[in-house]
Amino acid sequence: MKSYIAKPSEVEHKWYVIDAEGKTLGKLAAETAMILRGKKKPTYTPHIDCGDYVIVINAEKVAVTGKKETDKIYKSHSGYPGGLKEVPLGKLRDTNPEEIIRHAVKGMMPKGRLGRQMFKKLKVYAGTDHPHAAQHPEEWTF
Repeated sequence: MKSYIAKPSEVEHKWYVIDAEGKTLGKLAAETAMILRGKKKPTYTPHIDCGDYVIVINAEKVAVTGKKETDKIYKSHSGYPGGLKEVPLGKLRDTNPEEIIRHAVKGMMPKGRLGRQMFKKLKVYAGTDHPHAAQHPEEWTF
């Protein structure tokens, strides 16, 4: 029996909505990454982008456990001496809550050209409204 290998022209991408309210950040990011990669489909092929689009709403209401609200720090460096910027999770939630979920999901995606292509199918919004109603997204529960 031969193995099935999906072709890019045969892959059908669906749209899903995930409500992040009350969900733990790591579990939400893991589930989202699985959908983006297409690993929930029986036609999964590692070298083809066979994943689906994911819309995450209520990003500002995602839950974290323990003392991560104050102790978890997001770091970025400009490349210049003294260019290290540190932002705690609580402050990032106030200024840019979408970035919390994007950062967690990006770390779970494959590194390389295909991973960057899959990551572009993630849409994150702080509130409940999103501009993708025309795609008729389905509700994803886990």
